[in-house]
Amino acid sequence: MTSGRAGHSIDRPDGRGTPLGLHLLTAAVLCTALVAAVVGLSLPARLPVDDPLGGPARFGIAVAAFALSQLARLRFRAAAGVVSVTWAEAALIVCLHLVPPGWLPAAAMLGVALAWTAMTIVDEGRTTWEVARIAGAQTAAVALAVAVTTAIGQPLLAPLTPALALAVTAGAVTYLLAGAALGGFMLSVRHGMPIGRPLLAAVRGKLLMFVGNLVVGVLVVVLIEIDLRWLLLLPVALWLLQQTYRQRLRDDRERRTWRSFAEATAALNQLDERGVAVAGVTGALALFEAEIVDVEVARADGRWWRYRGDPGGRLVDREIPPPRDVTDSEELVRDLSVGDTRVGRLRVRLPRTAPSSGRERDALAAYADALAAALHDAATHRELRLVTARSSYEAVHDPLTGLVNRAALLSQGDQALRQLAHDHPVALLLLDVDQFKEVNDTLGHAAGDQLLRLTANRLTALTRPGDLLARLGGDEFALLLTSVPVLGDHTAALAYALRQAREVAERLAAPAEVAGVRMSVEVSVGVVVAAAGTADLTELLRRADIAMYQAKSGGESVATYDSTRDAASTDQLALLAELREALQTDDQLVLVLQPAVDLATGAPTGVEALIRWRHPRRGLLSPADFIRAVENSDQLGSFTRYVLDKALAVAAGWACEGLDIPISVNISARSLLDPRLPTEIAEALCRHQVPAGRLVLEITETVVMSELEVIDQVLSALRAMGVQLAVDDFGTGFSSLSFLARVAVDELKVDRSFVLRMGESPEAAAIVRYTVGMAHELGLRVVAEGVETAAQRSALTELGCTAAQGYHFFKPMPADKIAAVLNSLARQTPTNVLPLRADGAS
Repeated sequence: MTSGRAGHSIDRPDGRGTPLGLHLLTAAVLCTALVAAVVGLSLPARLPVDDPLGGPARFGIAVAAFALSQLARLRFRAAAGVVSVTWAEAALIVCLHLVPPGWLPAAAMLGVALAWTAMTIVDEGRTTWEVARIAGAQTAAVALAVAVTTAIGQPLLAPLTPALALAVTAGAVTYLLAGAALGGFMLSVRHGMPIGRPLLAAVRGKLLMFVGNLVVGVLVVVLIEIDLRWLLLLPVALWLLQQTYRQRLRDDRERRTWRSFAEATAALNQLDERGVAVAGVTGALALFEAEIVDVEVARADGRWWRYRGDPGGRLVDREIPPPRDVTDSEELVRDLSVGDTRVGRLRVRLPRTAPSSGRERDALAAYADALAAALHDAATHRELRLVTARSSYEAVHDPLTGLVNRAALLSQGDQALRQLAHDHPVALLLLDVDQFKEVNDTLGHAAGDQLLRLTANRLTALTRPGDLLARLGGDEFALLLTSVPVLGDHTAALAYALRQAREVAERLAAPAEVAGVRMSVEVSVGVVVAAAGTADLTELLRRADIAMYQAKSGGESVATYDSTRDAASTDQLALLAELREALQTDDQLVLVLQPAVDLATGAPTGVEALIRWRHPRRGLLSPADFIRAVENSDQLGSFTRYVLDKALAVAAGWACEGLDIPISVNISARSLLDPRLPTEIAEALCRHQVPAGRLVLEITETVVMSELEVIDQVLSALRAMGVQLAVDDFGTGFSSLSFLARVAVDELKVDRSFVLRMGESPEAAAIVRYTVGMAHELGLRVVAEGVETAAQRSALTELGCTAAQGYHFFKPMPADKIAAVLNSLARQTPTNVLPLRADGAS
């Protein structure tokens, strides 16, 4: 058996050709082989005196046997080299019987050299150095095998006994292992890879043929002893064996090829170009047992990038010029394309002595298609990541100046405030460029943009570490100062903020050239100061905006917030700070619940959850006292999750008592702008083990009228979960019908204003009648709100309304009391509870 590289040198990834170590190893093996041959020939040959053949004839037989054993070879590619499996073990056994053992190294050297020279001349083109390397390795292996055999027995012209059979078997095994080890070591040195892989490949490919060689060799010796004429039958048997070996080897390689193909294509499942390319190189090296694999990638910007690897595990990637359509016979080349889009090229360089087969070319085509698809997907993912990153950046940055925008100011500013001590002073400066409209009108919008960029650059230069600068839109900028010194009281902090504001105004007023016109950038600055623990950025911006307009109206460059000019000021900064603390407790924000009942039976049809705030200092606050402030703050999400969690906890308790009644929760318009809302509601439903159909979300008609895509997506996701939707205050919007055609809902709640006026207003009564009739036609539930008298109840019944809620039935009550009320109603009308959906689904 031989295991070795093709007789040529190619560029390695590090730019070197055949390693010097391989030349040194080859020289060492040749020297060893020559010494073994010379020493063996000098040993005395113990032939019979009346030997009919004579020494030269026996030596010639040995040379011919070794040469023929090499010519009748099978070969396959393994570990980026070519492994040849031959009949050498059979030839060795026969020669051990016929020829003095000392002559065998020389005979092997001569026979192997002659055979490989002939094969090189015919079709393989090996160099003399390569032939010498193979002959030297074979000779060394034969010498070692002869030494092991003769140490156990003396097979020369001796009858074959069990002891001699054991001796020649040991010699054959030694030859197998020595040849595999030398060939594997040469491949290992060549490619810088561990010796285990090529050694295992050689031994595995040779194992079946090795057993046959032992049998053939022993059989030939036996036939020589019995009658030489029996040898005439051997060619046919040997030919059949050769075909059997070839088929088994082909089948084994086929199985391994497709197993490698499956593993290689599976490894291409990466999301980035480098991961796919590296997997492509590694997979092709294993699949095709190649010397070099290049994956050349065509990038979207027109550049080409090459990833090159070899069996030693080295991988180099670099930019290359666009590749030319030039190949050689040692390469398998395949363009990588998806449809009409070219994504790269795959180059697989094979050993010269093992050209590609038709099956390998088919495998290359299939593998290249998988690699092309993976590279195309990676490029697509890269573009998506870039688009996502760009969208994420643009979502929080102003495209003109690069500063953060209003949304980012609110989120990042709130985080900055949370990191400060509760009483640490902060200041917000709101700046507006004076006469900006005149600049746009006289010099053009390009000049206006230049002026805004100039202002942003100057403000950036004035910003201290920890401060936050944003462009709010138009010609408005905001500067949040978190580095206000702790000077003892509010007055001192305000004085510091005013000094900073005046310095900003003075620096911005320095003359500058805009669109060829020299001008001064004058600004109006509104200043507001608060403690970090009580500050809410939404309220700070509102107050700073009031102060900025005070500066403009007073003809000053800087003004501070004056609450006497703010009719809407209700100490909301402190209120929102206190709300943050209330959300961390369980005894301040409480639910009160108001049932809706069937007008005919009195059975409960649902319960609406309402929030109250038991403020430790301000007393009991209704939603009107704090909901608007919450909806305009960054605490809306936490507040919504809190209320939903409380409501679902109550609904879970009802289920334990056997009550099957839905609970309604009002959802703010801003909450529906959050795409995370459906996921959060699903998690809450799962946590409390409440079916989605038991939750009704009440939304206002004005919300549903919005054409924002995110709202449609959120509402669709909620509907898909099974959550019910109710339209609150129905009839008060501008287009009550158009949104019902666009958004699927389950319930309409008639606004209390129509209920209160329907007795004396035919118009109000007509609206209620129309709403009830339309709901019945659409299969929707109708609930009238704000019923306070028996007359209103009777009027609703006459108009066809089936359910109502209000003080006439029940006032809002604590959660610990409503269960008893619902149980009482259910016992009075056990069979008349209305279904949750108009279509009868429960």
